[in-house]
Amino acid sequence: MMKPKVLAGVALIVATLALVYWNVSIRLVDAWINDGNYSHGFLIVPLALYFAWERRRALEAAEIRGSWLGLPVLVFGIALLLAGLLGSELFLSRVSLLATGAGIVLFLYGWQHLRILAFPLAFLLLMIPIPNIIFNQIAFPLQIFASRVGEAAITAVGIPVLREGNVLILPNKSLEVAEACSGIRSLVSLITLGIVYGYFMDPRLWVRGLIVASAIPVAILANGARVAGTGMASHWYGPEAAEGFFHEFSGWIVFAFAFVMILAIQGLIVKFAPKRRGG
Repeated sequence: MMKPKVLAGVALIVATLALVYWNVSIRLVDAWINDGNYSHGFLIVPLALYFAWERRRALEAAEIRGSWLGLPVLVFGIALLLAGLLGSELFLSRVSLLATGAGIVLFLYGWQHLRILAFPLAFLLLMIPIPNIIFNQIAFPLQIFASRVGEAAITAVGIPVLREGNVLILPNKSLEVAEACSGIRSLVSLITLGIVYGYFMDPRLWVRGLIVASAIPVAILANGARVAGTGMASHWYGPEAAEGFFHEFSGWIVFAFAFVMILAIQGLIVKFAPKRRGG
């Protein structure tokens, strides 16, 4: 059981953050609801809480030695919040939540507790949508790459196709690889799954890093395959195969296949670099 002093501190942290960041949190949840690229945000908070709960014994054993260095971190977090609110920059105001939380933990409990909670706190970054300027810099190249993969695969099976930027022109239909089809949604989701899967499956940091890194090319190639498959289905079965339910369902199929690929990569790592006993 946690000591009353620890419980009181935890209650203070939660109450303070809830009060100061209420409006920021409401808008963040609204982004999870309305932006399909970040719907996984609903899973991030429960998982982060689980990761923190998993470390409860280490937290109980750690010495409580609050550090005054937590105050500058706390002030920095509040400054980020004010800068984000005054500049209408949602990313800054959301990231400030983590800096403020880290500052409070450091001030009340000290470095040991902050080190123990470092991973759960860092994991919460995945719930925050990246700024649009960065998002667009990532999404557009992915759109072009997916278009090129689709063009190459469709041409390889003998279907005539003309690519103009991110638009594939087929004999019976033109397919636009829009931002929603760039693959960034599956990329973000697969990276998140890769982090969680690696965390539970292997304690070695380099293996976890490799699993997460593998999610990037797997997601990009899988999305290119989806674009190619959509073009082929549209040519062979009619334009309706590229729309509505069939289009959405293909996204789930490709995502599941991509995750299976990550599982296979992890299996290969374990096969050629098995874990040591007791490790």
